[in-house]
Amino acid sequence: MPRHHSIPASDALALSPIAITRSCFKDKFGVPRQPGLTRYARADLIIQPPYNREDAFRGLETASHLWLIFQFHEAVRAEWRPVVRPPRLGGNLKMGVFASRSPFRPNSLGLSVVRNEGLVRADSQFLLRISDHDLIDGTPILDIKPYLPFADSVPDAGLGWAESAPTERLDVIFLPEAEAQLANLPAEQYPDLKLLITDVVSYDPRPSFRRGRDEERIYGAHLYNLNVRFRFMNDRSQKRVEVLTVC
Repeated sequence: MPRHHSIPASDALALSPIAITRSCFKDKFGVPRQPGLTRYARADLIIQPPYNREDAFRGLETASHLWLIFQFHEAVRAEWRPVVRPPRLGGNLKMGVFASRSPFRPNSLGLSVVRNEGLVRADSQFLLRISDHDLIDGTPILDIKPYLPFADSVPDAGLGWAESAPTERLDVIFLPEAEAQLANLPAEQYPDLKLLITDVVSYDPRPSFRRGRDEERIYGAHLYNLNVRFRFMNDRSQKRVEVLTVC
């Protein structure tokens, strides 16, 4: 009888995207550092063949939240490093990569809990709609699982160096030009856009070494197909963000 040689699991592992993300976040700058921090972030997961069958998602409509396993497709590197500098620690202290949620990982895999907004068919595509996410446009989704509150929530869990969600937020002021531009945008195409912008900029998306500074520099974040331009002010009376234009 012919002998069958087993293949090591690591050699046989092949991942194909279940879905591709169509996100309100068009690039990395401005994306929240964890899911749930930007309440008004929305995305469609475009389910790819052969997974775009309704049978494969039967029962998912009852799940309020989902686990997504995805690839940090813009953080893939030929080499990995054992330590990273988490933004939560100011970018100055080093932690082991496996003690962090850094996108710069050996296999470039990410894990997020998102809100399930339902399945729809639109323009011949099968879509899973989500919100409260931290995914940039084009992110490949490698697996989708229901969030199980009785198993996945651990009330007494701890980490030590990041025990709670960041609570410090800057005041956000929309200048008249930005307000006028927002008023002319169709709400159905840009749902809760002003609230989304407020969430994105209030957490100060700048690199750690620039955060807290008063700068003349104007920053831009791409949300949907818009460029949101803003600057940080730090005078004696108030730290704030001024949104200049939305166009």
